[in-house]
Amino acid sequence: MIYVGIDIAKDKHDCYITNEDGEVLYSAFTIYNSRTGFDVLYDRIMSVATEKSNVRIGLEATGHYSYNLLGYLTDKGLETYVINPLHTSFYRKSRSLRRTKTDSIDACTIATMLMSDLDLKSYSDALIRTDELKSLTRYRFDMVRERAKLKTSVSRLVTILFPELESLVPSIHIASMYALLIQYPGAEPISNVHITTLTSLLVEASRGHYGRDMASAIRTAARCSIGTYMPAKALELRNTLLLVQEMDAGIDAIEYEIKQIMDKIDAPMLTIPGINYGMGAMIYAEIGDFNRFPSADKLLAYAGLSPSTYQSGKVDTPYSHMEKRGSKYLRYALFNATKYVCRWDPNFSAYLHKKMDEGKHYNIAISHTAKKLVRVIYHLETTGEKYDRDYAILRGK
Repeated sequence: MIYVGIDIAKDKHDCYITNEDGEVLYSAFTIYNSRTGFDVLYDRIMSVATEKSNVRIGLEATGHYSYNLLGYLTDKGLETYVINPLHTSFYRKSRSLRRTKTDSIDACTIATMLMSDLDLKSYSDALIRTDELKSLTRYRFDMVRERAKLKTSVSRLVTILFPELESLVPSIHIASMYALLIQYPGAEPISNVHITTLTSLLVEASRGHYGRDMASAIRTAARCSIGTYMPAKALELRNTLLLVQEMDAGIDAIEYEIKQIMDKIDAPMLTIPGINYGMGAMIYAEIGDFNRFPSADKLLAYAGLSPSTYQSGKVDTPYSHMEKRGSKYLRYALFNATKYVCRWDPNFSAYLHKKMDEGKHYNIAISHTAKKLVRVIYHLETTGEKYDRDYAILRGK
């Protein structure tokens, strides 16, 4: 067996190659983060390896810096392992009391970790798909949050330019109102528009939902509006609306890609009423391989939903708080998914109300229900069963 340890950096990578007997085949050497550097590494590995199946390569999970090399090695058919940097740090400290740390030492440490038969999983197609899904779901999360900020700005600007508009429609954040305000950003421009032009705009933007009556009501309100027309604010409103529309299109594209990946995964959790592609994808991406957790309790601890413990001397508080460690994206997805599941599934709804009847605050009751949901998801994903909404428990449980 040939073991290769790689310490990842931005512009270069330090490598170390040894065999199962501990013989140093290539002492620490540096390759540049380029195609030439990758080819040098591959040539050196194959110069000492009889078969690709006898090679194990380890590198630290250092975010985007490792993606290119990881993809290169995977495409070459080499078994590659991604290791948590904390594990590398603890392993290095366990072997020596000295606090020496260099890139070459880290490369050697990674190679030694591979030799020690630690429970590591190679970077497979499934992990590649999970990483893609995690990148997409987190990107979508950030874009939705930024879009919400932009919509708040739109509401603020409409309050200045045409405050009466909000009382005429269910929401100003609909296609017809966006089309109107992009074209005529304020009460003053709208008051001067011919009724036929305004009607035509609304009919087209609302797909026939609004017509001449709405156009007349909007223009009448505009002519007696208390709104102050400010060219700077009007320009800001128009540009903000265009940004929101661009983000809508971007989010739609991201959600399409997420759906394509989730259709290939065919996750059983999507059979639970209330869990859509968005929340399901985020949960799946943040957890990854469910089988790496020996029990649902371990998964709860990973999600930060397990209760913390505080005991010191004679102090042993009965009021435990959730640990809230791990991924904030995972907790966000679980809590939001729980709210929708409670709305669509009578079993979870009954459990939520049971906790609330016990005197628990709504948010506390949701957290308890989220734990139940995690246990159900864990069972489905590890057994491949589908959720049966006609029963309070899963089939066969």
